[in-house]
Amino acid sequence: MVNKLDDMLRFQQTALNARAYRQQVIASNIANADTPNFKARDLDFQAALKQALQGKSDGLQLNTTSARHLASSAGSPMANNLKFRQEEQGAVDGNTVNMDVERSAFAENAIHYQASVTFINGLISGMQRAMQSQ
Repeated sequence: MVNKLDDMLRFQQTALNARAYRQQVIASNIANADTPNFKARDLDFQAALKQALQGKSDGLQLNTTSARHLASSAGSPMANNLKFRQEEQGAVDGNTVNMDVERSAFAENAIHYQASVTFINGLISGMQRAMQSQ
């Protein structure tokens, strides 16, 4: 029982991390809406979650010349699944950010994130109720 609970919480934690990273990517797109030649990106959420759950990391690893160097996060499965968005309407300055698409993706991702948090809260409160009744 505890293993199932741990696995479920680990899955939800991984999903929340992926959602939070995607929110950062979308926010970056919105922040760079007026930056010439900026190319909008998005996270392939399903692929990132799958790789994170399998513990795979296909990213480039940095060479270190000293044992005191910090490990890089370049091998993150989340960063490996960043894709450029399809350009829907070209801009004269080469920017591919479409604010309607970004706002929609931001809101959708926020709803999924909140749903995951609600699920985790329900799971934890259910376990607390089960332990208190004994």
